[in-house]
Amino acid sequence: MSATPSAHTGTPVPASEANDSIRRFVRARHGLAWTAQDMADYAALLEIWTLAVRAEVTEVVEAA
Repeated sequence: MSATPSAHTGTPVPASEANDSIRRFVRARHGLAWTAQDMADYAALLEIWTLAVRAEVTEVVEAA
């Protein structure tokens, strides 16, 4: 899992980077049975992506 919020600022990574991390994660497990750890890691990546998208949407709304 490479897309992680900054430990110092808590600032989310760009949504595109989080999305790419999810795609790499899923592709690496193509055709394999997912373990409980895989599912937990995937859920964490989805949370990171959600935070990133929410931050980007908030920036757009505040700029408007």
